[in-house]
Amino acid sequence: MTTALLTHPDCLNHITPSGHPERVDRLMAIYAALDAMDQTGLTRIDAPMGSDGDILRVHPQGHIDAVKAAAPSAGAVSLDADTHMSAGSLKAAYRGVGAMTKAVDMVLGGEVQNAFAAMRPPGHHAEKQTPMGFCLFGNIAIAAKHALEVHGLDRVAIVDFDVHHGNGTQDLLWDEDRALFISSHQMPLYPGSGAAHETGASGNILNVPLEAHSGGVDLRKAYDRVILPALNDFKPQLVLISAGFDAHRNDPLANLNWDEADFVWATQALCDVADTHAQGRVVSTLEGGYDLDALAASTRAHLEVLIERGTHG
Repeated sequence: MTTALLTHPDCLNHITPSGHPERVDRLMAIYAALDAMDQTGLTRIDAPMGSDGDILRVHPQGHIDAVKAAAPSAGAVSLDADTHMSAGSLKAAYRGVGAMTKAVDMVLGGEVQNAFAAMRPPGHHAEKQTPMGFCLFGNIAIAAKHALEVHGLDRVAIVDFDVHHGNGTQDLLWDEDRALFISSHQMPLYPGSGAAHETGASGNILNVPLEAHSGGVDLRKAYDRVILPALNDFKPQLVLISAGFDAHRNDPLANLNWDEADFVWATQALCDVADTHAQGRVVSTLEGGYDLDALAASTRAHLEVLIERGTHG
């Protein structure tokens, strides 16, 4: 089988203010890195547009209406100090939703073994009625609900290794006992949530805060002692990954000391869980990562693991 890479040129039309860390150059750097790698085992897919029905599985209609009303026909608007929309942002956001539902369809339909969505804006900070942290819609939570409600799965796990807590995913899935959400993140750090005592309505949330300046050894301890046992106890039928690469030692927005080898190790560990419980089925999506060189190298390393697993099992 193969690995699907879902992306779309519309994501380049989401324009943020000059100097903003979540910028078009991020995706361009990833494209350049992927173009330079061996494409064997990779199937490129244009991300379709998502639908309001997809979004309504986690967000209320009022949130959709507010985002649409805020979208400018020209120029740009600021939804908060961090989160901005240009004339192309709404379409890019809907492509992000469509990328994740399409990826789930392809993986669960047996067309590909796993998938990676190289999309922007990211999604894991968007709460039920609040776009924030560069994010408009909760793409990975939408994917989880799509797998549960459209494909009839009973257990879906979401693992978020972005350096910032996935507060939006937590908010959107707080009451969903069929989904296990696990987030490892630097703490204290934006957005201020993600304490270990935040466990969801039915113990379906697991937060694993990491100290600033900790590195790969601490990452492995957290996975081996807490995250992997929780995943294996849950026995997910699909593993979803919020793949933020801003825990890299060179990232300007945080202070963890991971490198590409650490992202490879985490990806391999999550693929092992998927091999054991989910027929190897993994869907990953881009979240953070703001040093362009580190982002490109880490994304490539992450995708190379997925391709190897997709090709050789």
